[in-house]
Amino acid sequence: MQSRFVRADAEAMVVRYGKAGVPPDLALRVYTTRLLGADRRLVLHGGGNTSVKTQVPDLLGRDVEVLCVKGSGADMATIEPAGLPAVRLAELRLLRARDALSDEDMVRLQRANLIDPMAPNPSVETLLHAFVPDKFVDHTHSTAVLSLIDQPDGEARAAQLYDGRMGIVPYIMPGFALAREPPRFVRRPRLRTALFFTSTGSSPSATPRRRPTSA
Repeated sequence: MQSRFVRADAEAMVVRYGKAGVPPDLALRVYTTRLLGADRRLVLHGGGNTSVKTQVPDLLGRDVEVLCVKGSGADMATIEPAGLPAVRLAELRLLRARDALSDEDMVRLQRANLIDPMAPNPSVETLLHAFVPDKFVDHTHSTAVLSLIDQPDGEARAAQLYDGRMGIVPYIMPGFALAREPPRFVRRPRLRTALFFTSTGSSPSATPRRRPTSA
């Protein structure tokens, strides 16, 4: 797949949003999120989310390390900085030591640590982005990966194709349990992709189907 990144366009967006006080790395995150969202081969059914770890001032003007992650309902193709709500990163990382966390408590903790209490709900996969150490994280629902994996021997073929550079995680319902899995793969020196499965159903009671996503 050919990169659509244009440095001049990226720099122009940094300047544009910088006038409104948006940090350069968040402006770049908006730009690259739009590039991903504009390619429907990468965001099957509109799925996927992106994030950046950066610093922003809180309501008292103090610089705070945060995770700016796509908010629920935001369109990646047209996202604005407000569509990537900032959540206090230190508090999110503390949750890595938990053995379990209910969906309800996870949502409450994420909202309780929003820099802007009026911001939209962060993605259900916020903790996944927080636990992965990289500054920028892209999580997509790629049709190319889907076509490869959705075969009787798909996982084996994918592993062979990526030659050890991809980690495969069996189906886990989105939420805290899933968030703990990909980070153990991205620590591998050669690994660039973590492949895992989420449900296409709209609720925990829905019958799960395997749908690969990459982070």
